[in-house]
Amino acid sequence: MRQNTKKWMSVAAVGTVAMTTIVGCSDSKQSPAASTAASAPSQAAQTKAPQPQAPLDLNIMLPIFKTNYPKDDGPVVTEIEKRTNTNIHLEWVPNSSYPDKFNITLASGKLPHIIYVPDVKNPSFVNAVKSGAFWEVGKYMKDFPTLSQANQVILNNSSVDGKNYGVYRGRALGRNGINYRKDWLEAVGMQPPKTIDDFYNMLKAFKEKDPDKNGKDDTYGMVMVKWTGQWASSFDIIKLWFGSPNKWGVIGDKLVPEHQTPEYLEALKFMKKLYDEKLINQDFAVFDSAKWNDPVVNNQAGVIIDVTDNAARLDDKIHQVLAKEGKDKPDVHYIDNMIGVTGKNGLKALPTSGFAGLLAIPKSSVKTEEELKRVLKMLDQMNEPELTTLAGYGIEGKHYTKDGDAVVASKDTALLESEVEGLNQMLPFIPEDRGLKVKQTPLRLQTAKIQKEAEQFVVANPAEPFISSVYSQKGQQLDNVINDARIKFIVGQSDEAALLAAFETWKKSGGDDLVKEMNELYVASKK
Repeated sequence: MRQNTKKWMSVAAVGTVAMTTIVGCSDSKQSPAASTAASAPSQAAQTKAPQPQAPLDLNIMLPIFKTNYPKDDGPVVTEIEKRTNTNIHLEWVPNSSYPDKFNITLASGKLPHIIYVPDVKNPSFVNAVKSGAFWEVGKYMKDFPTLSQANQVILNNSSVDGKNYGVYRGRALGRNGINYRKDWLEAVGMQPPKTIDDFYNMLKAFKEKDPDKNGKDDTYGMVMVKWTGQWASSFDIIKLWFGSPNKWGVIGDKLVPEHQTPEYLEALKFMKKLYDEKLINQDFAVFDSAKWNDPVVNNQAGVIIDVTDNAARLDDKIHQVLAKEGKDKPDVHYIDNMIGVTGKNGLKALPTSGFAGLLAIPKSSVKTEEELKRVLKMLDQMNEPELTTLAGYGIEGKHYTKDGDAVVASKDTALLESEVEGLNQMLPFIPEDRGLKVKQTPLRLQTAKIQKEAEQFVVANPAEPFISSVYSQKGQQLDNVINDARIKFIVGQSDEAALLAAFETWKKSGGDDLVKEMNELYVASKK
């Protein structure tokens, strides 16, 4: 049996330390075959029963989107431990600061047993991989029931120099798009937008035409969050509407970085217009992604550009708020979604790579091949339907009930946040999400449909498979130059001349070397 004292839990810089004690014990069973001679024990009695394997200690570092989070000794974590024979410590890091915490953790050398890697091309991660800091897991995954079913295309997309240094977290390829308040759009007498101009007019109406009908000037068009240069940037979706490449474009026979195209600049000017007219939140550059949904749920903003499956989550939250006020209409959808709007080159969508980061295993923490296989076994088990459901929705009867085969989540949001939400961050979803699902409402069915349709409109990054040594060394610095420049331009702290000057700084800071190397890799890939 296991005896628990308090486990230690940390979130970013906040942490408390205690001890976890594991005591293993087992009942011995006497052989049913008794010897007629008391002094001559049977052969079966002399054979020792196999000792149970001690639970595997696992420290796991994951992002969290809420200020509350599941504790180590919570009922769901405890049940996962029981089913996987593990002793889990979760190190939660606020999503908005996760990239910084990730780099600091890598530099410290004090790594958990499993660490979420948000960006496989992150220079810090690539350098760590090349120095031998992480296990290459691709050759082991074939030996496990679910991990062996990993998608080969996604394995390639998530590789470093053709090898896999983590278990990818599977996601829909055409997942990105627009989520908007359907009730607001109806209130201002408009149809769903089809063009960029329509989209702009929708945001303007959401600010100026009192879409929530409360008689106050207290709404705006779209909420955006802290810019990361990755998935959290609405701009990375919007720029494609204007014809910008996705990270890199092919012009002639050469790879060109997106910010060196006129379409990218046109998209930035559009974002500046939205900011100047107060159609987006003025604090977007520091707005925490943990609070991204709040303005839409609380009748402040009408649009979020993000993954389209967020529409159902937004809709659920609005229903919860209205139900508490006695104003809910259960059969009404307050949120709708769409792939995007058309620009001069038609409909364009930002693809995922088929995965959302890696669950990587450091060699400094997992020292032997035997231990590695136990860690992989745990990740393999998390793909089983029962464990996927457990990490996604909690324990039946406590955190959810069932309506047929559908999950009905508890309305106690504090309970779910403190015991369940966030645990799905350690789910690989390989070969797919096989856990129970919530009721497939019309909105959820529509989301699945448009995510599949979006695959024909995605703009691929032609440099996706390439690992650049220049970027590994200078990527963080180069990305910061571009991200800082575009924020300053949008908020009016710099003009177009200063923006273009920053692009020149990028070139002199290693950008020219990066372009040269990427083109060499591009040419080599064609041979």
